[in-house]
Amino acid sequence: MSAPVDAPGPDVRAPDTVPLGPPPADPPPALRIEDYRHRARRRLDARVWDFVQGGAGSERTLRANRRAFARVTLRPRVLVDVAACDTGTELLGARLATPVGVAPTAYHRLLHPDGEVATALGAGAAGALYVVSVFASRTLEEIAAEATGPLWLQLYWLRRREILAGLVERAAAAGYRALVLTLDAPQLGRRHRDARNGFAIPSGISAVNLDAALMASAHRSDAGRSALAVHTAEAVDPSVTWADLAWLRGRSELPLVLKGVLTAEDAVLAVEHGADAIVVSNHGGRQLDGAPASLDALAEVVDAVGAAGCPVLFDGGVRSGTDAFAALALGARAVLLGRPVLWGLAADGAAGVAGVLGLATEELAHTMALTGRPALPAVDRSAVARGAAAGTAAGTAPGTGL
Repeated sequence: MSAPVDAPGPDVRAPDTVPLGPPPADPPPALRIEDYRHRARRRLDARVWDFVQGGAGSERTLRANRRAFARVTLRPRVLVDVAACDTGTELLGARLATPVGVAPTAYHRLLHPDGEVATALGAGAAGALYVVSVFASRTLEEIAAEATGPLWLQLYWLRRREILAGLVERAAAAGYRALVLTLDAPQLGRRHRDARNGFAIPSGISAVNLDAALMASAHRSDAGRSALAVHTAEAVDPSVTWADLAWLRGRSELPLVLKGVLTAEDAVLAVEHGADAIVVSNHGGRQLDGAPASLDALAEVVDAVGAAGCPVLFDGGVRSGTDAFAALALGARAVLLGRPVLWGLAADGAAGVAGVLGLATEELAHTMALTGRPALPAVDRSAVARGAAAGTAAGTAPGTGL
């Protein structure tokens, strides 16, 4: 088995602060999303880089997310009017300039001092959806005050339901438009990079929307284990079942999106239990190592819920607008970026986030033009074919995962 693309950092304890290197002087224009990865790598502490890039176990699923895209071939049509290609879409009542949005990821102040506020500004500049993590390092209200695009709030099912209910109320009051419940983390995945580093969240950064006592263990560095794994075991309720969703639905009229679905069986159950949308996701390869690539699960889920009209979103391994095109062709209504947004944030704050989303949207429009699909409804399964991996270089491209 091949080694992870990004080698682990040194086996050291987490710092009290996160040093950031200086941005490069007058860097050349970013021509690919990968350019932001290189810039971010130069700026970030090795332990933070491992936290961002790492996956679970041997990182088999992390790599699989990228390899799945290498098996996709585009099927272009010619003599189609592509003078104007429209990437606009609507999702749960919100009009978006692009179907490429921001996946929920935690602790953005690890990457940039402005944290999630910068991410919201960048997403708004791109006309994109931003799904804010429950472990955001800026308050829900601060993020909403600066956002110009739609916000959804991602949640884990906490043992203390009164805290969960309070977050739901705050999200509604601040103008968030949906709740996204992550289903695939009753325990944290075995993330060996973080364990080797004894990774903990530095004292100057915290999940400010949650009670400090609840989050205390996330800040305790201990050699040989991840503080986040300890914290998840303490804070997240692993006994939740489909029946519990009725409690959450009863706390809010906001649409409920269920994230972490990889099978037709669970997709059907999600619809039966009132899901307004589903996110096909393997958590960027950070949970169950050996789970399928998100792209390999996408068509199965779409087919299972298509008759019900339930929108299906997607994340996992997207590194270009062409990747986004492939996911849209297989039935996704929107595509969420995780690590690439963090690269942009680390490289250049709000401008970097906008840059990553803008590049992905420009590449998507370009791919639509060259495949003869000038609007998103024309991006269907006839636009792609799937087969054996298209070469070793594509199959092992750096920057794997979400």
